[in-house]
Amino acid sequence: MNIADLRKSYEKAELSEGASEANPLKQFERWLNEAIQSEVPEPNAMTLATVASNMRPSTRVVLIKGYDDRGIVWYTNYDSRKGKELAGNPFASLQFHWVELERVVRIEGRVEKISDEESDVYFHSRPLDSRIGAWASPQSQVIDGRTVLVTNAAKYAAQFMLNPPRPPHWGGYRLVPDEWQFWQGRKSRLHDRLRYRLNEAEWLRERLAP
Repeated sequence: MNIADLRKSYEKAELSEGASEANPLKQFERWLNEAIQSEVPEPNAMTLATVASNMRPSTRVVLIKGYDDRGIVWYTNYDSRKGKELAGNPFASLQFHWVELERVVRIEGRVEKISDEESDVYFHSRPLDSRIGAWASPQSQVIDGRTVLVTNAAKYAAQFMLNPPRPPHWGGYRLVPDEWQFWQGRKSRLHDRLRYRLNEAEWLRERLAP
């Protein structure tokens, strides 16, 4: 089959101004809960886009670990490529794609590190293997082979036993949104697309052409 011939008609739902929340966080929470209840694969997976100092963008998939009025939280290695890019340019975007529901959520804003206390609480809630893995993997660095990871994991497991501390290079980020977009697939490519943008501490909701 020619890949250009692959098409899908989106007909599962609609997104109207009258039926959507005035606050984008509440709209996000509604859609996230529906994704979880619908048992879509990994409803907590989101694509994170950052831009390096040379203006080259990069993306990767991370997992949302919390959200509230302050923003969207995830955890990672601060020394990774994304960590270094965020240190140089703290603006980023996130995207959720719930294929089965024909929905996309895009979020843009400034990124900040969360507090050490918050990072500590989450780190110690993780399974032991994941805590050891945070020490074992020099994320984004070139390594000679998988043996490096296995050897590091054995070394830190022996060193820390059952109580590895949070590595100083590992912790949480929070994206503080100033723009949200909610996309609902519709028939004939006439999709619903609502944007919320921050305007003097108020959220302005407007419809965009798809």
